[in-house]
Amino acid sequence: MVAQVFWGRVYLEQALSWFYFHKDSRYQKALHQLKYQDRPEIGTVMGKEFGYQLSRCDRFILPDSIIPVPLHPKKHKRRGYNQSERISSGMSEALGIPVHSNILLKAKNTSTQTDKNRFDRYLNVMDSFSIENPEIIEHKHVFLIDDVLTTGATLEACAATLLQIPGVRVSAGTLAWAID
Repeated sequence: MVAQVFWGRVYLEQALSWFYFHKDSRYQKALHQLKYQDRPEIGTVMGKEFGYQLSRCDRFILPDSIIPVPLHPKKHKRRGYNQSERISSGMSEALGIPVHSNILLKAKNTSTQTDKNRFDRYLNVMDSFSIENPEIIEHKHVFLIDDVLTTGATLEACAATLLQIPGVRVSAGTLAWAID
């Protein structure tokens, strides 16, 4: 079902989320703590559990590496860590595949997505990402990781950037899928 968010927008090998995100749910509190209350260990623990769940799923296509959705350096400095990197490190431990945080970079400092509609989110992140060291993942299958899928604009922009590298195949995963 998550894959349908991206149909006609960007090709993904697979797209999945671990749980549904509803306002006022227990997950909302955990993700808020991870992202805004200096609790990076929540990302690592949740990423590890998500990875263990995937390792037991016959339909999951094991990628060659994990790539976290990057933060702009200014936001990274302000927060002190990238929550997607923490999730990715937990997943890496569970799945036994490397994390590459030095390939996909956030080149443009964009405003927050939380108050934007789907189209404005897309415009906000369009052309925001860049690639360094593409040779590391040429002709590889990468697993793009973020915390929450809302409209898919960020993952779409990241995937479109990664797909410019020769032979790259992209899958995407998030801890949560925010549905109405």
